Amino acid sequence: MTQLERQPVEPLRPAFTHAYHSSGQLDRLKQATLDILERVGVRFPSDKALRILAEHGALVDPDTRVARFSADLVLSAMAKAPRTFALGARDPSCEIAVGDGATYCTTDGCGPRIIDPLTGEARRSTKADVESVSRMLDYLGSMAFWWPTVSAGDYGETSQLHEVEAGFRNTVKHLQGMVQGERQARYALEMATVVAGSAEELRRRPVMSDLIGTISPLVQDTDGIEAAMVFAAAGVPVCFVTMPTLGTTAPATKAGAYALAAAELVSATVLVQLVAPGAPVLHSYIQSYVDPRTGDFLSFPRDHRGSSLTAELPHHWGVPAEGTSCGTDSTSPGTWQSGVEEAVSLVEGTQIGADLMPTIGLLGTYTTFSAEHLVLGDDIYQRARFIMKDIAFDDDALAMEAIADVGPGGHFLGHRHTRTHMRDAVVRGLTHEFGPGGGYRDALEVARERALEIWRDYRPAPLDEDKAAELARIVAAAERELKG
Repeated sequence: MTQLERQPVEPLRPAFTHAYHSSGQLDRLKQATLDILERVGVRFPSDKALRILAEHGALVDPDTRVARFSADLVLSAMAKAPRTFALGARDPSCEIAVGDGATYCTTDGCGPRIIDPLTGEARRSTKADVESVSRMLDYLGSMAFWWPTVSAGDYGETSQLHEVEAGFRNTVKHLQGMVQGERQARYALEMATVVAGSAEELRRRPVMSDLIGTISPLVQDTDGIEAAMVFAAAGVPVCFVTMPTLGTTAPATKAGAYALAAAELVSATVLVQLVAPGAPVLHSYIQSYVDPRTGDFLSFPRDHRGSSLTAELPHHWGVPAEGTSCGTDSTSPGTWQSGVEEAVSLVEGTQIGADLMPTIGLLGTYTTFSAEHLVLGDDIYQRARFIMKDIAFDDDALAMEAIADVGPGGHFLGHRHTRTHMRDAVVRGLTHEFGPGGGYRDALEVARERALEIWRDYRPAPLDEDKAAELARIVAAAERELKG
C-alpha cells in the first residue's frame, strides 16, 4: 500500500477581485439594519442574554423577550469586533490568518446522510463516518479547516461533542464545530483546551471555533446564544450564521432579506462584544429560497443575485466573512447541475473576498455526503484557484526570442523555450487522466477511485495518546450528564 501524504493547504488567493455593490448601497443596507434593531428588535429567549443587554442600555420587553438597540449601542459594540485574527491548528503550518486577503475553504456541513463509498448504500451517517470524512478533509489541500461534514447521528443529543472529538483525532487542521448549549459548549471548550495545551494558548491560537445559527425572522436560539457567550469569554471565535429563506422566513426581496438577516447577526455580535469586548466573530449568510409551487427548499435557482453580499456586508460592518456557501441542490454526483452550481459559487466567493467559505462535499442541498462528489469538487476548486491567479508578463513569459526564432509557418515543439515550459503548460485534472488503452478516462470513475483510495489508505498525524484519552474522558462525562 502506497503511503499517502497530506496535500499542502492551497487557499484561494485572487489576483483579481470585484466589488458588486457600492458603498452607498451598503450604507443603505446598514442603515436599514440599524432601523430594524431600533424599531422592531430581536427576540432573545435567554435570561442571561437579556440581563446583559438591559444592563448595557438595550430596551428589553420582559413579556415578549424582545430587545431593541439604539444605533449608538450597536455601532459602539461592533467597533470592538476585530477584522483580523488567527485560527490555530494542531499543525502550525495549517494555521489561518483570517483577513489576509485569501479565501480559506472547508466542506459543506452537517449532512445527516452518506453514500457509503464501500457499498454504494445511502444511509444515516455515524460517528465512524465523521472520522473517515475528517481524514479525507485532512488530506485534501483545498480544505483549509474542518467542519463536521456529516453528523454523528448515532449519538443523539451529544452528537456535536462526539463530532468535535472525532475531528480533533482525525485532522491536524483548525476545527469549526457546531456545538450548541451552555453545558455542551463548556465540554467542547474543555476538549479544545486539552488540545491547545492551556487556556492561555487556546486564547492566543484557538484550535477551535464554533458555528452558531440564528432563527429567522429576528430570533436568537437559546442554546446557540448561550454557547456563543461561553466561547467568546474564552477567546474562541464564533461564526454567527443566518439562512433567510426568501418569502417565508424573510422578505421575498433580496435587499429586505439581507437587512433582516444582518439584524440577527449584528444583534448577536453586540451581545458577544458586551460579554467579551474584542471577541473574534465572523458573519455568515446563506441565501435560501422556497419553491412557490412545491414548497421545496432551494439554494441555487438561476437568479442567485445578492450572494456577493455574503462577504461585502460583513466587511462593511467591520468583521470577517464566512462567505457564500457552495454546495448543490443536485442529488447525484457528477451531474451538470452539481458542477455549474459549485463552480459559480467558488469563483464568486473568491472574487468578493470571503475570508472563510464552506464549499463542497454534500449533495441534495447540504444533506448527503458522497466521497466521489468531494473529489470532483476538489477538482472544481483547483480550477477556480487557477482562474484567480495572474499570469506572468516578464521577458521569458512573452517568449519574444522564441517567436522570432520560429517565425511565420514554423513549429514551437522543438524549441528550447518549449522544452523548458511545456510540462507546466498543461495541468491535468480529473478529465484528462489517461486510460490503459489510450484516451481519457471517465472523470466520475477517476473520482470514485481516488476517493476510495483516500478513504481506505490515508491516515493523518495522530493526536497525542494522552490527549486522545482525555478527550474520550470528557465526552464520556458529557454523556453521563447530558443524557442522565
